[in-house]
Amino acid sequence: MADESYPMTPEGLASLKAELKQIKEVDRPQNVKDIEEALEHGDLRENAEYHAAKEKQAELDARMRFAEYRISRAKVIDPAKMNAEKVAFGATITVLDMDTDKEETYAIVGEHEVDVDKGRISFKSPIARAMMGKEEGDDFTLKLPKGDRELEVVSVEYKAIE
Repeated sequence: MADESYPMTPEGLASLKAELKQIKEVDRPQNVKDIEEALEHGDLRENAEYHAAKEKQAELDARMRFAEYRISRAKVIDPAKMNAEKVAFGATITVLDMDTDKEETYAIVGEHEVDVDKGRISFKSPIARAMMGKEEGDDFTLKLPKGDRELEVVSVEYKAIE
């Protein structure tokens, strides 16, 4: 476990670093002020503001440790510098659902970079695992709890994740 690395795009690393900076420079100092203000209200047993601020402090500390850990073990893979025809980490893939004739585009990213609304999926997700190693024109079956989906790879691109 100690040698575990976390694949991520350069954008993913930048967002983790920005989040860590936000926590250290803005969120934590504000939280310290909130705790100090709540302490001035007296009796801690019935001081909801104090308990909420302490809970927030624990959340911030956990998120900060998470970000620091991931940053220290980041394996940055820049899709813009890759030139491949097969689906791998960092690829932006357009697939055609053979049943509905609808196309969907996905970018395969690190776990903390997932944003389904933007088509960013984890390299560990079932659809990403099913696509790995496929090329344009390849068909594959995605096995889901609500039934199988037949998909075809329309395009495979390696570019900066937007």
